[in-house]
Amino acid sequence: MPSETDNPVETSSAQHPSALALMPFAVLATVYLLFAVVMGNLSKVPMTTAFIAASAAALLMNRNRPLNQKTEIFAAGMGSRDIMIMCLVFILAGTFTASAKAAGGVDAAVAVTLHFVPSEFLVAGLFVVSALISLAVGTSCGTIAAIVPIAALLAQSVHADAGIVIGAAVGGAMFGDNLSLISDTTIAATRTQGATMRDKMLGNLKIVLAPALICAALYMLPMFSSLDGSHPATDIGWDTCLKIFPYLLLLGLGVCGVNVMLLLLAGTVLNTGIGIAFNAVDGAGALETLGNGAISMAETLIVALLAGGLLALVRVNGGIDFLLESAGRWVKGRKSCEAALCLLTGTINLFTANNIVAIITAGPVAREMAHRYNVSPQRSACLLDTTSCVVQGMIPYGAQILIASSLTASYGLGPIDIIKGLFYPILMALGLLFSILFHRIKQ
Repeated sequence: MPSETDNPVETSSAQHPSALALMPFAVLATVYLLFAVVMGNLSKVPMTTAFIAASAAALLMNRNRPLNQKTEIFAAGMGSRDIMIMCLVFILAGTFTASAKAAGGVDAAVAVTLHFVPSEFLVAGLFVVSALISLAVGTSCGTIAAIVPIAALLAQSVHADAGIVIGAAVGGAMFGDNLSLISDTTIAATRTQGATMRDKMLGNLKIVLAPALICAALYMLPMFSSLDGSHPATDIGWDTCLKIFPYLLLLGLGVCGVNVMLLLLAGTVLNTGIGIAFNAVDGAGALETLGNGAISMAETLIVALLAGGLLALVRVNGGIDFLLESAGRWVKGRKSCEAALCLLTGTINLFTANNIVAIITAGPVAREMAHRYNVSPQRSACLLDTTSCVVQGMIPYGAQILIASSLTASYGLGPIDIIKGLFYPILMALGLLFSILFHRIKQ
């Protein structure tokens, strides 16, 4: 963690809470909607352009600070540890996906899935498989990067609605990430609230298990799976099993708690070795594949960097403090406190499109409010993590949706197409509401 003396965001005194400081987010929404109207398709809106406009607005605000200082604050936000780690995961996810595809791992995984999963349960099966992988490796982004290419090919193979199939894979990844003991969101939520990971996971399970089961059941309905009843013949041999070994390694080592970046790096090396061994690629081709895989995440990286810088300026100008102060005005008891924690986290997540940033930002005030109104640490940790997951699955500019859409652009799918097939966040939101209304404190 950078020291306070090295970080302009920390050394520059923040202003008093100010609603005006949130104006860059209004610019972001306005530019986004204007592009949507002009293009006639929300899924084709260039998010980088919208974030550039919002960032420019943030830099032009607050004339009390010189432009050089504001630029330093923006750059410090872009280069924060959380943003850099997220970008590194994006890059590794891109190289892993590209290397797996080049080595034939994606096609092999499709063959194995089609061999063992009946067509009528294919979409629900993807939801469950994606959930298990994400639970093991602790990242929805990494899981989506690995599973979505498989899901897209499966949808094409059995003539299913691609938006529904991809939505099932993304929803499963979010379910697993929300519960995983090694997830960044779990770590951030438990640390800021002073809860144990085990208690948080068990409490979280009470909120999301029913929504997940309902979601899996919905994906079994013919109206959503839209399969043509055919099931391609899929013969699998030892070579097919070897090609899917990197995926199994991710799952196995993830259960053991190995760092996700190490998992993706090891998987990339294995994929490359397998591709060369089976003459799918040569040495030069493998290097080119890895480079192209990293470059494929360029737009996602740009959005993440700009979002980090934008948040830093909004925080220094008093925007985040305004949100925190506003959320505490109408809290009168435990239930309203829990609702306030969700509203606070959700609002920050909506503006920043980053669940880690939302949890870390809301964490300190959430812990204080939770203690004051008799909300247990594990309960507040569950609320923060689940709320951020709900919002992250409903916004077209969130990292999960951006990764999924970038990987399926060749199939004509955009963020909105995927969100239409993503039932889990909506069901999770209902489960969260039900939990707040009917949660009882153990005496």
